[in-house]
This record gives sequence, structure tokens and C-alpha cells, in this order.
Amino acid sequence: MNRHRRFAGGALLAALCFAGLARAAGPVAAAAYRGASTAELAPHPGVSDPRLAWQDWVLNCQGCHRPNGDGSAHTAPKLAGEVARYLRVPGGRAYLARIPGIASSPLDNRRLASVVNWMLWRFDPADLPADFRPFTAEELGRMRSRPWRLGMYAVRRALQARIAAGAARGP
Repeated sequence: MNRHRRFAGGALLAALCFAGLARAAGPVAAAAYRGASTAELAPHPGVSDPRLAWQDWVLNCQGCHRPNGDGSAHTAPKLAGEVARYLRVPGGRAYLARIPGIASSPLDNRRLASVVNWMLWRFDPADLPADFRPFTAEELGRMRSRPWRLGMYAVRRALQARIAAGAARGP
């Protein structure tokens, strides 16, 4: 079994165990959040329930993007210190809403908007534009209905070039 299959299997097992804890009532459910930091559970605009957003992150995103948002060349792009930069260039907001992990998420639009906003605040608050508008359920529902397929990597490269050009010019 290769290293990636072992990682995926372990992540799946951990997610299934956590899902069972998250469904439990009372002190057991509270114990499931003990692993979350204060920053992960802090309230932010567009995040209706930080605990639920954190839970959705753990169960649906962290397996590939890693707990600290560093991603991996073999799993998913880095979020930490980078994801909000896409909001600073034309087309970046739609790109984030249409990437396969977002567009095909099993979460309903309301919970998805909350976890996407949570990820932006959690992993890249310094790069959020001053006029940042949190994603809404309606907006994500509209955009995720047209997910990126084959052209996603070319779009990402073009957006990253725009981001780099903007950084080279300065604020």
C-alpha cells in the first residue's frame, strides 16, 4: 500500500470516528471540540456557527488541505497565507466557488458558505481585501452549479500570475 493510500485511509477512519463523536449529545460532543484552537472557534462575519464550520472543515477539507492549511503537492493546494489572495483579482472569487472540492461538496449551500468564510478568516486573514464581502449561500449555490473541470489548472495559473503581478506592484 503506498503512502497516499495509507494517509487517505487514516483520514477516513479519523473522520468517521469524529463524525460519531460530533453526533453525540452532551459532554461527549463538547469533548470533540477540545482539539480546536481559540482562533478556529472565533466568530467572524459570514460564519454562522464557528464550531459547525470547524467540524465541517475537519470532516470535509482537512484530509487533503491538512490541519494547518499547508496542503500538499500530492493532495490539495496550500490555503495558509494564500487563499484570500484570490479575492484580490478579477475572477478569483468565482474560481474559489467553482473548484471541485467546493462545487461538489456534500454540504448544503448555507453550511458551505460558512465553512468557506471560516477558511478565509482562519487561514489567510491578512490577505482579505478591506472590502471583503463574505460568501453567501445564494452566491455559492449559483456559482457551484458550474464547477471547473478541465480548465481549472489553466485558470489557477492565470489567477496566480495576476496575484504575483499585483504583489510586484505593491499596495
